Amino acid sequence: MPDAVLTAERAHLALAARCLTGMRAATAATADAGVDAWASERLGAARAERLRSLAADPGAPPFFGRTDTADETFHIGRRHVRDAAGDPVVIDWRAPMSRPFYQASAADPQGLQRRRRFGFADGELTSYEDESLTADDRPSELLRDEIERPRSGPMRDIVATIQPDQDDIVRAPLAASICVQGAPGTGKTAVGLHRAAYLLYTHGEQLGRTGVLVVGPNRAFLRYIEQVLPALGEVEVDQATVADLTGRVPVRAEDPDDVAVLKGDPRLADVLHRALWRGVTKPRDSVQVPLSGRRYRIPEERLRRYVDDLRRADISYGAGRQRLALSLAEDARRQKEEAGGSPSDADTRRCARSAEVRAFCDEHWPAVDAAALVASVLADPSVAGSLLTAEEQDLLRRAPGRSVRATRWTAADAVLVDEVAGLLERLPGYGHVVVDEAQDLSPMQCRAVARRVGAGSLTVLGDLAQATSPWSVADWSTTLAALGRPDAVVRPLTTGYRVPAEVLEFANRLLPVLVPGLAPATAVRSEPGSLRLRPVSVLGPVLAEVVRGAGPGSVGVVCADASVEELVAALDAEGVDAAALADDGGEPAPVAVVPATLVKGLEFDHVVVVEPAAIVAAEARGLHRLYVALTRAVSSLAVLHREPLPELLAG
Repeated sequence: MPDAVLTAERAHLALAARCLTGMRAATAATADAGVDAWASERLGAARAERLRSLAADPGAPPFFGRTDTADETFHIGRRHVRDAAGDPVVIDWRAPMSRPFYQASAADPQGLQRRRRFGFADGELTSYEDESLTADDRPSELLRDEIERPRSGPMRDIVATIQPDQDDIVRAPLAASICVQGAPGTGKTAVGLHRAAYLLYTHGEQLGRTGVLVVGPNRAFLRYIEQVLPALGEVEVDQATVADLTGRVPVRAEDPDDVAVLKGDPRLADVLHRALWRGVTKPRDSVQVPLSGRRYRIPEERLRRYVDDLRRADISYGAGRQRLALSLAEDARRQKEEAGGSPSDADTRRCARSAEVRAFCDEHWPAVDAAALVASVLADPSVAGSLLTAEEQDLLRRAPGRSVRATRWTAADAVLVDEVAGLLERLPGYGHVVVDEAQDLSPMQCRAVARRVGAGSLTVLGDLAQATSPWSVADWSTTLAALGRPDAVVRPLTTGYRVPAEVLEFANRLLPVLVPGLAPATAVRSEPGSLRLRPVSVLGPVLAEVVRGAGPGSVGVVCADASVEELVAALDAEGVDAAALADDGGEPAPVAVVPATLVKGLEFDHVVVVEPAAIVAAEARGLHRLYVALTRAVSSLAVLHREPLPELLAG
């Protein structure tokens, strides 16, 4: 006998699909009023954006849940769907009336009499599950199935499975800057992305003007997450790495760790500030400037006052130079007016651009090229004075290049150039910035991100136990101060929803050494057999066997960077289709061989970590890197090793 509830819900699903199709058709048919070319262009852009936000996703049904109160029933989905009369058919998950779906519990039902979850297969509604929100309700099997569903390709949204602790962060106010200390599998990246989507929905007009930026650690990571926000209907969000943000010079070299650490030190901001502003000098003579066919002398004392006032003003260096030229022109204008003349605004602007005014500014407030200034400081760090020790200055110093264009810049140099560029001209700030894997940012990189925030707010995501950069810290205070938000609230996420307990407990053995005192994550599910440790003598055949037997979903083989080519060749020799994962964000192969330095932030259904000892030995913070590698698995983790395991894992 057919299930009447299932039949009714399938009918509502079909209605929602028809209404969504109708909304797309209505948007596509929006008429152009033909007022002018600019209006037509803006209408076309708005229509295209709306169509992208309504684009059909065959793997994402119009709704995934339902709430019932005494008076109303709401179906909850990824976006709002209305019928031809304008009545709601599906409520956007971000709407206030959707919140009880995520927050209601037996202790606090929030007015709900029932919460219903739905199961889908290939877009078809196949099952449902009701929670009466009483103490007798059992854990949701559909929720568990959705959390554990195998993944292949990019990261998916988690709107159907957001948990109360995650939802609290997602719906935090726009003005609040939040730091999420998220252990592996707690969904911190997804929470940050869903917070961006929530803020865009709630503050669309404001953020439509100022924009939202997502900063990730590398291009592979950005490729992995790039479909999450579009799946939620948000298509106008910028995504970039710190290298993208600071890419003012070509990076063609690499610094030793000790040099990179020094260049990432916040004292370098003071050094560069000193180097820039030392070029501003006090006038020691008067100057004559032309205005409307006559020349007017500006005495030394007034020139000094103009320079001093601008130095004390809260403006950028470039704006100060422009205002200095205008100050001279306005002085000449006042002199002419006192003599009975009436110069026009155009006359005053021509005076500010005159050769005499330019020559004065070049001498006392010279134009500066950011890259050239950094190159000069690196060639002669003595400008640092007492800000850096003599040993640090020697460490920073390098032979001057033939030209700025020929300089072999490093990634840390590019951040310094961006710092100077920010002193020269202030950047417009985004309304909200999400920065992931923030525990690995140097203070100078944090400043580069902070320059893009302006007066906006931040969502900072990371895990101190996964800190692998040479400037990594043991608490969040230094990072948050460098990001310009020292008072940001640190919100811990310690419940792991994706990583099996067996895998997480194995990796947690490293925590007492990595970050003493950091609370370990606990997993909500146990998967007996999800962890396998296999000592091997010959790697290739065993690796191929493990990969073939991994089961459905994505497979990532994680190893020391130097071993990637060897493992790709070994798998190829065994007939396994595998390829190295590159930092260019390209499409991953069915089996991805992942350098350990690129695996952070990624996730695979099945992970094979090859030779942990080699990962540990490859870098100073290799044990942290191993912790990252061990916590990328959603369904199973296999550890293959010829060398002994690190002592903490061998027990």
